[in-house]
Amino acid sequence: MKHILLSIALLAGHAVAQENWVTLFDGKTLTGWEQHSGTAEYRVEDGAVVGKTVAGTGNSFLCTSKKYSDFILEVEFKVDPSMNSGIQFRSNYYTQETEVEIAGKKKKFPADRVHGYQFEIDPSPRAYTGGVYDEGRSGWLFDLKNNEAARKAFKQGEWNLARIECKGNHIKTSINGVPAADLTHDLTREGVIALQVHGIGKKAEAVGKEVRWRNIRIQELK
Repeated sequence: MKHILLSIALLAGHAVAQENWVTLFDGKTLTGWEQHSGTAEYRVEDGAVVGKTVAGTGNSFLCTSKKYSDFILEVEFKVDPSMNSGIQFRSNYYTQETEVEIAGKKKKFPADRVHGYQFEIDPSPRAYTGGVYDEGRSGWLFDLKNNEAARKAFKQGEWNLARIECKGNHIKTSINGVPAADLTHDLTREGVIALQVHGIGKKAEAVGKEVRWRNIRIQELK
């Protein structure tokens, strides 16, 4: 009888967990999202958000209008092999130029500049997809130079699954089910989710490259 009750409890817990997933992108519109920092092009096509590079702009970010703290986030993405991209989490921006102190050093943020943790999307031979980069602040927090399994997990030219888990100061990522980054960091506990299109400067050959994201869902942890 105890085994039966335990099985029922486990199944009920699994059902509740499934119900806690919330879709952040409806597959048709960009409702609930807003663009900040740069002027890359974003559109919806075939059930995916498509980000397209343009010349003469810095990094661009399509951000959720809501902030999140502790959560599990899953996103499928497919990226042009010649570009760089990322998925921001616990990221923020200021409405006016703001100076703050980070690790004992003062840093000035221009108005609207998105900064914070990023799940790296890196289709280059370096293959750091799944590493954690501190966008606009401290740089690399956890690269994949010592994680060959994660570096090999990325699928070039195909859809890939990114998973990000944040609970307190603990951050974990995985790429296609393979553990990637695992770190503790306490600089930001809350912020937006954002889809990055990296700036390309004046490189004419890099104009028009695209990255796609779909099936974006989040489970907030209480």
